[in-house]
Amino acid sequence: MSSMMTGPLCDTDRARTTRPRAGHGPTVGVEEEFLLVDRLTGRPAGRGPHVVKAATAVLGEQVQAEFFSAQVEVCTRPTAVLTELRSELSLLRKVLGEVAASEGCRLVAAGTPVIPPGSPPTVTPGERYGRMAARWPSLVGSYDGMVCGCHIHVGVDGRGQALALANHMRPWLPALQALAANSPFSLGRDSGWADHRAVEHARWPGVGPAPLLDEAGYESLADHLVKTGTLLDRRMIYWYARPSEHVPTLEIRVCDVNADLDVVLLLTALVRGLATVLLREIGDGRPPPDLPAGCLPAAHRLAARHGLAGEGLDPVRGERVPAVTLTERLLARAAPGLEATRDLELAEEAFQRVRSSGGGAARQRAAYLRRERLSEVVGDLIRTTATA
Repeated sequence: MSSMMTGPLCDTDRARTTRPRAGHGPTVGVEEEFLLVDRLTGRPAGRGPHVVKAATAVLGEQVQAEFFSAQVEVCTRPTAVLTELRSELSLLRKVLGEVAASEGCRLVAAGTPVIPPGSPPTVTPGERYGRMAARWPSLVGSYDGMVCGCHIHVGVDGRGQALALANHMRPWLPALQALAANSPFSLGRDSGWADHRAVEHARWPGVGPAPLLDEAGYESLADHLVKTGTLLDRRMIYWYARPSEHVPTLEIRVCDVNADLDVVLLLTALVRGLATVLLREIGDGRPPPDLPAGCLPAAHRLAARHGLAGEGLDPVRGERVPAVTLTERLLARAAPGLEATRDLELAEEAFQRVRSSGGGAARQRAAYLRRERLSEVVGDLIRTTATA
């Protein structure tokens, strides 16, 4: 079975590995990035370093600073049981929310800030972040650079297996992105996108669908990107599916952070269920799907544009269908793995709830329509994030 570190998923070099429990499939873990907003105005508040320092006393390495000072990140330990994952995520949010409140701000799980900051965001102090800010100043001084994702890790038996799994998983990530879309508002307006985080994040180098690579190809390309200055280091390989540089996992990076923790559990269940199916097929020697040229980027663009409410593109068949149809195909593809990991009922129930609500983007827009106030959207996000 796949292995995974026993420590948290945040960047750390203290590596030990563990085996999943029999019958549960690969281990999984989640990283969640949050915005901190002022409790009165709802604007991003640069209190991240203070919140992280205070929360570390309770959470240790499971809480870390993010690139901008109005962001924070938490990361779970690996587990083979999704109910355990939910409990841990709930605890991490609770502690972080309480600390944020003591600093005069609130915790918000949204892919982009609903209300713009009153001044350009500041970068969290640190040597690496400072180098990134100096290398790409145009991406740092803008008002709309803050984006928050949910990164899902699946335990693997090494980089070669991580890359093989990424090669097979690529066609299914647009559907996952549509389910996770939770960033329709940007700079105080409706952006017209369901996942505007994807639009903003794509301005950074290294963001996008993963290329088809084996281990040798990955090593060669990663070295080239760093040596040519395209990227600062390997940690800036921000592909939607990438082998982690510090834990033995495949990291799925295509999802917005979601206030509704049931959505996070659904996304994690689907990733693990799909990985369970695909790892079997990889073991049987099945090659990755051959995708028509240009279909995968187009599928991701449609997922970002519409979320669940509109047209999507099946990158394998090259056909346009309702986005909901693509998510149904994802659920069906992952179903044997979900059954093997005992998560099928959980996934089916959560899927129906998300489908009925339209997802996070639809919920934000519905909150705005209640009073046509962005503060209503922020308030709903704060309450949902806190009641996980």
